[in-house]
Amino acid sequence: MLTARNGNLCAVADTLHLSADPVDLTAALVDVPSVSGDEAELADLVERSLREQAPHLEVVRSGNSVLARTNLGRAERVVFAGHLDTVPINDNMPSRREGDVLHGCGTVDMKGGDAVMLHLAATLREPRHDLTFVFYDCEEIEASRNGLGRVERDLPEWLRGGLAIVCEPSDGVVEAGCQGTIRVEVRTTGRRAHTARGWMGENAVHAMGEVLRRLQAHETRVVEIDGCTYREGLQAVKITGGVAGNVVPDECVLTVNHRFAPDRSPAEAEAHLREVFAGFDLVVTDFAAGALPGLSAPVAKELVAATGGTPVGKLGWTDVARFAALGIPAVNFGPGDPTLAHTQQENVPVSQITGCVDVLRRFLA
Repeated sequence: MLTARNGNLCAVADTLHLSADPVDLTAALVDVPSVSGDEAELADLVERSLREQAPHLEVVRSGNSVLARTNLGRAERVVFAGHLDTVPINDNMPSRREGDVLHGCGTVDMKGGDAVMLHLAATLREPRHDLTFVFYDCEEIEASRNGLGRVERDLPEWLRGGLAIVCEPSDGVVEAGCQGTIRVEVRTTGRRAHTARGWMGENAVHAMGEVLRRLQAHETRVVEIDGCTYREGLQAVKITGGVAGNVVPDECVLTVNHRFAPDRSPAEAEAHLREVFAGFDLVVTDFAAGALPGLSAPVAKELVAATGGTPVGKLGWTDVARFAALGIPAVNFGPGDPTLAHTQQENVPVSQITGCVDVLRRFLA
């Protein structure tokens, strides 16, 4: 099979060696481009490899999402989820290994996690819990196209379990729950006038100064839930206003993003913002609920014990929130430093890939 890569045609294997070194498996996944909306080639490869090398699994396809599961009749089921897509390639393909570090687009977000899942899917023939693996598309773009949402609508039974593990990069530690997010527009209005006679108008941009002062004075809330710390954030992310170089502007719009701890609902987060910006016009443009840690579930405690470490709160939003909304405890656990996600410098220590496999094997075997 040939595929275009950085302007060149390169050979891509017809199958993935799922039982081999998960580091090599990560490199093989990275070397198949799968920018959001263009995951078909990688999804075909994943599906074909699972069908050929993991006959103990039931495998189905949903668009460019591939799902596989055991049906052993175990008392509990663990659901693993990982997205196949990446952000646009930024001169960081194909993969390359330098010593004990693997570089390339998606090594962190999140083909290292996908490799961990695929390796376990093929090699864990008798896990003590039933397992479901969901490899889905379009996570890095608008939520309406997220493949996990399509699976939830079309194949809801495939997402049921006692614990969901989203293998997003977490530096190899359990990141519990996630923050919620809400985006609002704060608007000020004025009256146009010629700048030569500015006193005859009302400057909407100047009026936004009070909003900015409130933002600057806002005190960040830090919340501890089940031993996990969540630090909230409130930031101006965009401002627009102005008509022409000689006109007093009659409108200014400030976009604000609020990351809130999972003990608040989106409605409570909105109420907080309306209090902060009392007296100003505010419109909600986007929101997503967070997810509580869910560490009290027995199977989650088993995972934490297998890691031998201390869970931390997830600063950011991930698809654990989708599972939490279904009433399923969910955590993030995967290789890679999340601060490197989406950067040209994406890289992952190979020890984190193998370390995550070892932890999850200890948890499940």
